[in-house]
Amino acid sequence: MSPEPTSSVYRQAAVASDGPRGAPPPAGARDRRRAARFRPGRRSAGLLLATAAVVYNDWLLEFWLPTGLDPRHSYVSELFAADQPFRVTFAIVELLAAVLVAGGALLARSAADDPWSRAGCRCLAAFGAASVADVVVPMRCAPSVEAGCEAVNPWHTTTSALVHAALFISMALFAVAARDGRSRWSALRRWIPWVPAGALVAAVSTVGPLFGHPGWHGVPQRAHLVLAGMWFALLATALLRAAPGGRGEAQTSSSGTAAGTSHS
Repeated sequence: MSPEPTSSVYRQAAVASDGPRGAPPPAGARDRRRAARFRPGRRSAGLLLATAAVVYNDWLLEFWLPTGLDPRHSYVSELFAADQPFRVTFAIVELLAAVLVAGGALLARSAADDPWSRAGCRCLAAFGAASVADVVVPMRCAPSVEAGCEAVNPWHTTTSALVHAALFISMALFAVAARDGRSRWSALRRWIPWVPAGALVAAVSTVGPLFGHPGWHGVPQRAHLVLAGMWFALLATALLRAAPGGRGEAQTSSSGTAAGTSHS
């Protein structure tokens, strides 16, 4: 009577004979597994940027706080100038907005799937860092209401310029990423001709006091902040659509399943 094939060699051979070896995984399975690792980051990034879209427009508190500044003719930076009564309140909110944008950008970068959007996320993080510096070196006083107060504070003007540069460069980079119709950023395409362009025009319209021509610069600056908030909201929407349960994620999953079925 021959011995029973109980050795590990025989067991491995028996298991291998039960089914085909080396069957390829369904098409797109590896990409879906890779994307699944980053889904929580997408959702968190989207929520942070959505919150930043609201917090970044803290100037709306002017309608409830007696700041003594005229929103039509004052910079928003004057709200947290060193000698203003509510400087601590507005400085804290500005810092919170900066942290929200930077945190959302870093999380979004881990989920970015192309070099353009990754660079855009890095610029958004730089925007947050420059915004922190903008608060650390505030205006000395409020030039719109204080005679002799200079509108150009070298350090604060520099940090404000860096904030604007980082924002507009990130917009340009995301615009390039959105050209690919398969990208999660493709939803930005319908807004790109309007929101970044409007924000740029509004930003340029605020420089009058820097050249000795103050007046009405507060209106375009606040319009610029609203448009920047809209941009953060658009980025948040694109990320949340790619998160679990989002419409973009559902479309991707269904197309991937169909592809896998057709190759089975």
